[in-house]
Amino acid sequence: MESPAQRRLNAIQSHLLPSAVYAAEDESLIGRNVTSSSSSPPFFVDQQYSVVLPEKLQTGKWNVYRSARSPMKLLSRFDDHPEIGTLHENFVHAVETYRDYKYLGTRIRVDGTVGEYKWMTFGEAATAREAIGSGLRYYGLEQGACVGLYFINRPEWMVVDHACSAYSYISVPLYDTLGPDAVKFVVNHSGIKAIFCVPETLNTLLSFISSIPSVRLIVVVGGADEHLPSLPSTPDVKFISYLKLLGQGRRNLQPFFPPKPDDVATICYTSGTTGTPKGVVLTHGNLIANASAFCRKVKFYPSDVYISYLPLAHIYERSNQVICCNNGVGVGFYQGDNLKLMDDLAALRPTIFCSVPRLYNRIYAGITNAVSTSGALKERLFRAAYNSKRQAIMNGRNASPIWDKLVFNKIKEKLGGRVRILGSGASPLSPDVMDFLRVCFGCMLIEGYGMTETSCIITLMDVGDVLAGHVGSPHAACEVKLVDVPEMNYTSEDEPYPRGEICVRGPIVFQGYYKDEVQTREVFDDDGWFHTGDIGLWLPGGRLKIIDRKKNIFKLAQGEYIAPEKIENVYAKCKFVSQCFVYGDSFNSSLVAVVAVEPDVLRDWAASEGIQVAFLQYEDLGQLCNDPRARNAVLAEMDDVGREAQLRGFEFAKAVTLVPEQFTLENGLLTPTFKIKRSQTKEYFAKAIANMYAELSTSEPALSKL
Repeated sequence: MESPAQRRLNAIQSHLLPSAVYAAEDESLIGRNVTSSSSSPPFFVDQQYSVVLPEKLQTGKWNVYRSARSPMKLLSRFDDHPEIGTLHENFVHAVETYRDYKYLGTRIRVDGTVGEYKWMTFGEAATAREAIGSGLRYYGLEQGACVGLYFINRPEWMVVDHACSAYSYISVPLYDTLGPDAVKFVVNHSGIKAIFCVPETLNTLLSFISSIPSVRLIVVVGGADEHLPSLPSTPDVKFISYLKLLGQGRRNLQPFFPPKPDDVATICYTSGTTGTPKGVVLTHGNLIANASAFCRKVKFYPSDVYISYLPLAHIYERSNQVICCNNGVGVGFYQGDNLKLMDDLAALRPTIFCSVPRLYNRIYAGITNAVSTSGALKERLFRAAYNSKRQAIMNGRNASPIWDKLVFNKIKEKLGGRVRILGSGASPLSPDVMDFLRVCFGCMLIEGYGMTETSCIITLMDVGDVLAGHVGSPHAACEVKLVDVPEMNYTSEDEPYPRGEICVRGPIVFQGYYKDEVQTREVFDDDGWFHTGDIGLWLPGGRLKIIDRKKNIFKLAQGEYIAPEKIENVYAKCKFVSQCFVYGDSFNSSLVAVVAVEPDVLRDWAASEGIQVAFLQYEDLGQLCNDPRARNAVLAEMDDVGREAQLRGFEFAKAVTLVPEQFTLENGLLTPTFKIKRSQTKEYFAKAIANMYAELSTSEPALSKL
């Protein structure tokens, strides 16, 4: 008699093509299978993205999606190096394979001036990591101690992180934009023993040094010992420079204390949009599984160069670094100033550029605005080139090189001229923007979806998939299912596509929130599925599309549910809109919006409306934002964009406030992943929101409170 496990295996295999088919890496296909119920039509996957498997044989429901590249087993190790199970082993592999290759590059000289990129090889980074780790041992840090990193991207960040992995310390990134209270909370909550900082963040630490009693060692990166402040009135804390720690470690080298795959590698605190930060506990095995699945889908080479400017404290950038290390990719760091990023790109000329939709939207708006103001002839040339090249890409053909020579090579130079891979994550990228970037930069553009709790990537677009408007299929290290959300009318029986809350299971899923069993239990169910809070639907071929957010929805007075992030992503395509915050509540029947404007676009509009003389009065952009004519113009275009996107009537913003100030990390309106902090933004613009509703109740009584 067959065991239940054997019956399940046989049932699954009967729905798959012979295993030999899967041997061809890029030709994985599945056959015909019957989905969730006998009344459902046969589900065909003809484009090798996902396979559908049953979660439990007893239910007969086929609702679990896995990568077609690994349908029978979830990946936890690199295909070509299964012996790598920890970040330490990953770096050892890189040093043994790429010892003399360029690894960490920076333009900042010792005297603070900016020059060409100067590189540290993998071998040199290995020597520094051993010295730093030995220095921490010299100062008494025991295996398993938490080490804080309180500075922005630079080579020392990676050296310290590698040292933590080699000596079984737990790295805890500290966001420099979280503010003193949140940093103090994270230090105390995780019990950090040593903190690496820079002179700027040292000043913040000194302001509450007596309130972080667990800290025994503070290491200042980029400062000399003679310039360190005098020791505060806490004799248990030792202050030294990074260079001194490096020297002491070299003179007192200690053997490695290699971790195991199940050991904790890092605690990543997610700032979230409300409340205190939550510590996401990730093991070495979590991070290696995520990177190995990514590398199964996308190939990287030692000749590649990556620019690091996304916050290293965020899992998106941390994951990218693990992948770069494994493949010998050179990592060049930006100067630390986003306003100088374009200059860094020109100097580094990267082949890999990863960013977030906010920046890609600005690139899109900048190019389209430049085209529309370049004159009729140049605009027609651009349109002809764009349409021809886009058609070729969609048909799987190579576009005529003449278009690149005439039009697109100048655009490519904006990112250094060599980019072959553009990556996008953190929030959905508009299909129009994705197609536009793919055409203009002539490279692979891959969008992914993930979370800190899943070690980064959950789904990823496949190479060669030119359909926009989705975030790809599950990668090989996890399985995904959609769970019904009846209060939002999302179910697995929805036509034409199943919809529901995205749930994930597999070796990439985190261990839980540090010292927080209550919130951990809230996101895991009894079968081990992690509930993301995001709403998705399955497109043909097993590709996932993000359509909503369960946690941020609210109800209007008439009972309609609103997903503000979806609406904000629509309005982001408006030329006037740099950023947008949509607000509503159960006491009002309509939505209002606060828009951070694109200054140049608004000024050009003012001039085009014949306000040239009066325009001189608007030396302060804020005055122009307050002009009713400007508000009406912006709202009219937002309405046009909303109609094009087929927003429902109650999803349109009925009033708008224009502001010249951008939503930023510094003013507390964005998370480090550039998501809007909704409660803080509501409070920040409380007066403007109240004024908009007051105006609506006066001008449109029908929209007043019910």
